[in-house]
Amino acid sequence: MTPRDGRLRTALTVLTAWSALAGAALVGAAPASGVEGARTWSGTLADAKARVGKAVAPGITYREFNLPAAQGVARAHVLSVDLSNRHVRVDLLHSGAVASRAAVSRLAEAQGAVAGVNGDFFDISEAQHPGVEATGATVGPAIANGLTLKAAVPDGQRFGPALPPGTTTKNVLGVGLDGRARLDSLALDGSVRSSRGRWALGGLNQYALPQGSIGAFTSAWGGVSRKRAVCGTDIDRAAPCSGDTYEVTVRRGRVVSTATTPGGGAIASGTTVLVGREAGARRLRELAMGQAVRVQHWLVAAGTRIRYRFALGGYPVLTHGQPLPGLNNTTSAVRTAVGIANKGRRLLLLALDGAAAYRGGLTIAEVAHTMKTLGSVDAFSLDGGGSTTMVARMPGAGSVSVLNHPSGGAERPVPNGIGVFSHS
Repeated sequence: MTPRDGRLRTALTVLTAWSALAGAALVGAAPASGVEGARTWSGTLADAKARVGKAVAPGITYREFNLPAAQGVARAHVLSVDLSNRHVRVDLLHSGAVASRAAVSRLAEAQGAVAGVNGDFFDISEAQHPGVEATGATVGPAIANGLTLKAAVPDGQRFGPALPPGTTTKNVLGVGLDGRARLDSLALDGSVRSSRGRWALGGLNQYALPQGSIGAFTSAWGGVSRKRAVCGTDIDRAAPCSGDTYEVTVRRGRVVSTATTPGGGAIASGTTVLVGREAGARRLRELAMGQAVRVQHWLVAAGTRIRYRFALGGYPVLTHGQPLPGLNNTTSAVRTAVGIANKGRRLLLLALDGAAAYRGGLTIAEVAHTMKTLGSVDAFSLDGGGSTTMVARMPGAGSVSVLNHPSGGAERPVPNGIGVFSHS
């Protein structure tokens, strides 16, 4: 066994001991010199779960503490959100367009959130496709205030670390119309109908369409080019762009224009742009100018059939109190995650600190164990690294502030996040 293997085993043993020893102390070592604004915490696990915290608003508390980890010490920032409190709700932070990005603090300020964290993984780079711009759009489904914004890209087209076995890009964390949080899977159900027949819809406002499919783009997409949607394959994100494409613009139920390649620019309200690749392109070529076309789309929850007020993508790491099998336990990083406790009535938002003293972070296996230790029954991993950001407007403050240290030295613009709102 190498020295590093020994350190990893020791750190994981310490984490395992937390579950058995409710009074085990969390590490409270002082941060390295030069980490401005970082505070220390020391106490028992019971303290971390039940007592320690600073009120942000009724039903919303914040606390921070250090964690032993495979790569040293990680610093955790945790927001506890009581969804049963009538003054509290959560919703999607976003800038109004799927294909756009902004700092979490700006998104929170613009929407009036008192706290929030970054969200889903996203299309951040298109180095493999010369001449194709990165869209900034997220991997998974997204619902904001009950409105469906987008569906999931194929598994092979996702950005981010490899998915744990048994998970997909359709996985979401959401809050239903009943006010309870759940882990679920949201699949697109939609169609294009005309006198030429009924065709299944393969995508909605997503940066990558399944091979041979038709995708719909609405005003929610934004003005970024739709060219990326026909690049790559269902199993290889870096594969070349398709040479067999077609685009049809439908306004008020009729075809108003066509093109041989996907275009760009803002899409007007009441207008849908259909983009087809391969077999999907051949079907769209059957549509004539002025032809009546009806496009329908919605997201369907697997199994539960619950209707969601809010949902965003990522992947599960803890379900029914058990970590998913096959979680990575060797790669450590700065992470963002969210846990569900109290039968869906409480959310625990976790953001690790990216300051140099803590940049080793946690492995995904450690994240799952940490969320369970803090009381979560289910937990969900969000984008990490330079994206990891937690903000809050503390009592008496006029605006939100960043509570952790982003690992890039400043906030990274992101497409969405989880916003926590307080109202009277």
